[in-house]
Amino acid sequence: MSDPKTHTGGCQCGAVRYEADLAIDEVISCNCSRCGKLGSLLAFTPAASFRLLTDESALSDYQFNTGTIHHLFCKTCGIESFARGTAPNGMEMAAINVRCLDGVDLDAIPVKHVDGASR
Repeated sequence: MSDPKTHTGGCQCGAVRYEADLAIDEVISCNCSRCGKLGSLLAFTPAASFRLLTDESALSDYQFNTGTIHHLFCKTCGIESFARGTAPNGMEMAAINVRCLDGVDLDAIPVKHVDGASR
């Protein structure tokens, strides 16, 4: 596993910006009803390693199914660049859509496919 690095990212219009300390050794591609439609590629980091740089008022929250994940998207452009939730072990986490990080070469990162549709 590589060492965590501070990455910056955000939505398309720039109204949502954040920093996240994470090691991106692989990304998750999930086929659940939400991720499959969004095309998100996800990396996870503890909530304490995520810093929202803009005001929370720029975000809208969407929850479905068990309601344990807060799918947060920009009120202006609609991009979901990150989500917040609880890992199976109870740890508060941030799920980062790596497609929304600045300067990340997605072609260089292995993709792990997860069958969220069957859960």
